[in-house]
Amino acid sequence: MFLTRRFYIVLSVVVALLASGYLWSPMFMVGRIALLLFVLAVIADGVLLWNKKQAIFAQRVMADRFSNGDNNEVRVRVENNYRFPIDVEVIDEIPVVFQRRDVCFKAHILSEEAKTIKYVLRPTQRGVYDFGLIRVFVASPLSLLQRRFSCGEEKDVKVYPSFLMLHQYELLAISNNLTEMGIKRIRRVGHHTDFEQIKDYVAGDDFRTINWKASARRSKLMVNVYQDERSQQIYSVIDKGRVMQQAFNGMTLLDYSINASLVLSYVAMYKEDKAGLVTFSSDFDTFVPASRQPGHMQMLLESLYAQQTAFDETDYSALVANLNKHVNKRSLVVLYTNFTGRISLQRQLPYLQQLNSKHRLLVVFFEDEELRRYCDSRPKNLEDYYRHVMADRFAYEQRLIVSTLRQYGILSLLTTPENLSVDVVNRYLEMKARQQI
Repeated sequence: MFLTRRFYIVLSVVVALLASGYLWSPMFMVGRIALLLFVLAVIADGVLLWNKKQAIFAQRVMADRFSNGDNNEVRVRVENNYRFPIDVEVIDEIPVVFQRRDVCFKAHILSEEAKTIKYVLRPTQRGVYDFGLIRVFVASPLSLLQRRFSCGEEKDVKVYPSFLMLHQYELLAISNNLTEMGIKRIRRVGHHTDFEQIKDYVAGDDFRTINWKASARRSKLMVNVYQDERSQQIYSVIDKGRVMQQAFNGMTLLDYSINASLVLSYVAMYKEDKAGLVTFSSDFDTFVPASRQPGHMQMLLESLYAQQTAFDETDYSALVANLNKHVNKRSLVVLYTNFTGRISLQRQLPYLQQLNSKHRLLVVFFEDEELRRYCDSRPKNLEDYYRHVMADRFAYEQRLIVSTLRQYGILSLLTTPENLSVDVVNRYLEMKARQQI
């Protein structure tokens, strides 16, 4: 049982009436009558609230898994089985990791009526989130007392990489509206074909495809038949070292890289390429061979679910040795990493060159958006001038990294975390159209 605000207000009025009886004696009798009525009202309110055991039913409706970095909808349905209207306060015990104190909703529900409360949660970390019970505080029309009901069930929800973004790309791809997400349409240059078979020449076939050796053996014209190459391998290689621990809007660079790799894998499979996955830090960690078989996206999702950032130095030598051992066919390797400066790049440059010599390497690293905004602002005093000089130097270092990679024939992409997915997909489509894979 809980006492409401109205209870204390009415009680204060009764006490004031009784106290005023010391100044004017008739008010003491009025106060006693008011006290009697107040006690009867409290008893009546208690009877109304506790005369039924299963008076309130509440249920939480949500997905079995949440999408990291996206708004996930949660619904709470509350049913009133009393014979009178009630006022309720609904508190859903969400996981403490959200650190929210506003998941308390008030509603007025008529007799035998149900209402649904909706709210959204945006997780920024992958893992298991535990939900508690639903606490419903009920007040009758008298609103002097509140009765608490504990409804629903405790539930654990797994937070996976952003599959909602993946579904959004899927729907847009089906309707050919990928441009709504910023994906550019790039004209295909030249031919990119694989040999399929030899067949008899028929009118209309291209003379340039005539196979003269086969024609000589068969004593009639034979032509080669080609089909578009659709089995290119795309590997997303994700650095899990301490440089990927930096956060942006509550999510680490590792989480942004994981979400982007899922989107790239889906688009690559939609383009009939094969998608694979590699994660590494101080050693070679996860390897998923490139494939486009049914269920492969789910395998990638499960492989990325429990990935966590390590706090040690990244070992690129282990990456080069193991990747060359597992991947024999020339592939597009999209490396998600970050560099603190040109010195850190120089240490890893020999290994990047080795990767680029056997595969087509695309190095994706991150631009500090807060630093860029600070560089764009105007300094106000002498101290600001010094800070702007340092900030401009860091920004120049990032541009210098892009230039250095270009000098060694390595493709690079400098982008912000929020634009990562779109920029990576655009670069992949551009490279595919220009036959750079």
